[in-house]
Amino acid sequence: MKGIIGLALAAAVSGVVAQPHNHHGHHHAKKHTHGSVDKRADAVAGTVVVTKVVQGPTVVEYVLDGKKVPAKEAEKGIKEGGYVVLGSSKPSFVAPPPVVSTSIASVPGGAQFFAKTSSTSTSTSTSSSTTSSIPTTSSSPIPSSTSSEPPAATSSAASDENITGGGLDSKFPSGKIRCDHFPSDFGALYVDWVGLAGWTTLAKVPGGRLMKGVAINNYEQPITGPCQPGMLCSYACPPGYQKTQWPEENQGATGQSIGGLYCNTDGYLELTRENHPTLCEPGAGGVYVKNLLPKSAAICRTDYPGNEAMVIPLETNPGGQYPLTNPVSSTYYKWKGQATTAQYYVNNMGIPVDDACTWNSKSCPDCAGNWAPVNVGVGKSDDGITYISIFPNAPTTTAILNFDMEIKGDISGECWLKNGEYSGNNGCTVGLREGGTATVILKPRGA
Repeated sequence: MKGIIGLALAAAVSGVVAQPHNHHGHHHAKKHTHGSVDKRADAVAGTVVVTKVVQGPTVVEYVLDGKKVPAKEAEKGIKEGGYVVLGSSKPSFVAPPPVVSTSIASVPGGAQFFAKTSSTSTSTSTSSSTTSSIPTTSSSPIPSSTSSEPPAATSSAASDENITGGGLDSKFPSGKIRCDHFPSDFGALYVDWVGLAGWTTLAKVPGGRLMKGVAINNYEQPITGPCQPGMLCSYACPPGYQKTQWPEENQGATGQSIGGLYCNTDGYLELTRENHPTLCEPGAGGVYVKNLLPKSAAICRTDYPGNEAMVIPLETNPGGQYPLTNPVSSTYYKWKGQATTAQYYVNNMGIPVDDACTWNSKSCPDCAGNWAPVNVGVGKSDDGITYISIFPNAPTTTAILNFDMEIKGDISGECWLKNGEYSGNNGCTVGLREGGTATVILKPRGA
C-alpha cells in the first residue's frame, strides 16, 4: 500500500510580455515546479501572438497523508519509483481570447500529488497547478510494439448477451459489457505493460458508487489488477484518437482529474458521458509526426483525465508518419472550467515503446518516461488556431535528446530543437491555422 504525496507549488509571476509568433518561450508546469504561458492570437493581423509569463521564485512543499515530507526524501522516492504522480499535469494551455493582454498577471499557487507505489494508493488531494498538453487527430496504424487485443482469456464472455464491438466507430452498449472484458473490440487500445489488464488508470470511487452531481474528494488508485466494481477505468486510444469518457459531474473536488468507464456494482461497464456513445474519437487533425531517424522513437501521451502518467503509446518507426491527437478545446476535457490540451513525452530513439511509455524506464531511467528530454504540446483553441509547442522537460530532467526536431508546414513561424538548443529561449510554440497541416519532424542531429 502506498500513501499519497502532494507537491504544493506557488509561483510568483513578475510580469507579462507580448511577443510575436516566432521565437517565443514556453514554460511548462512539471513534476517539481509550476509555470504558465498564456497564448494569444491576433486574428486580424493574421499572426499568432504569445503573451509570455515571466516566472518568479517557486516555492515547493511535499505532503504525504497531510504531513510535510522533506524535499530530498520525497524527490528520492519519486526518482526511485517509490511514488507515482497523481494530478501533476494540469492544463497550462487555456483557449486564448482574441485580445492580447500585457498587464501584470499573477498565478495562484498549486498542488501536485504523488502516490507511493504498491498494490493500491489513496489520493486525498490533487493539483490546482497548470501544465500544457497537446494532441492532434487523424487515424494511423497502431504502434507495432503494442497490443490492441487483450489476451484470449479475457476476451471471452464479454457480456451475458455475448455482445462484441466492430471497432472504433462502434457504439458502446452501456451496462451490457462485463468489467473483466477489455473493450478493444470497441476501439480502445490494450496497453499491457501498465499491469492493469489493458487499462491505463484505475480509480476506486469512495463507497463504490458515482453520485449524480457529487465531486469525488478521495479515491484509491490500484496499480495492479483488473477493472472491478466501483472503479473508474481509463483507457488509451489509437494514434489520432482520444478517449471520450470521463464523469463530468464527478471530477475531483480539489482538482483531481478522473477519467474512463465506470464499472457498476453489478460488474458491468457504463458510459460516463452518454452523449458520446463511442469510446474513442478523433481530434481536430492536421498535426503529424514523421520519423526520419535510423531507429524508432517513442512519443508518449499522458493519461488525462486520469493519473496523468505518460503511458499512451505512439511508436514512430523509421520512415513512418503518424497523427498526433489534436484536442479541440471547446469540446475536450475541462479542468476547473479551463480548456485543456494534449501533452506528449519525447524519448530518446532506440528505447522500446513499452519501456519508454511508462513512469520509470528500466533501460534509460534518466532519459525516458517521466525523465524524457522533451515535451510536445498540441491543442486547437476556440479561435481556430492549433498551437504546437516543443520544450524541455525541465526542471524534471537535464537530459539532452539524442536527435533533432523541427515543426514544418502551414505554421506561423519557426520552431526547432538542434543539438539540444531551441529556436526559442526555452522552447518554442507556433500556430497552425484551420485547414492547414503541420509535421513534427524527428531527424538525426545536424541533418
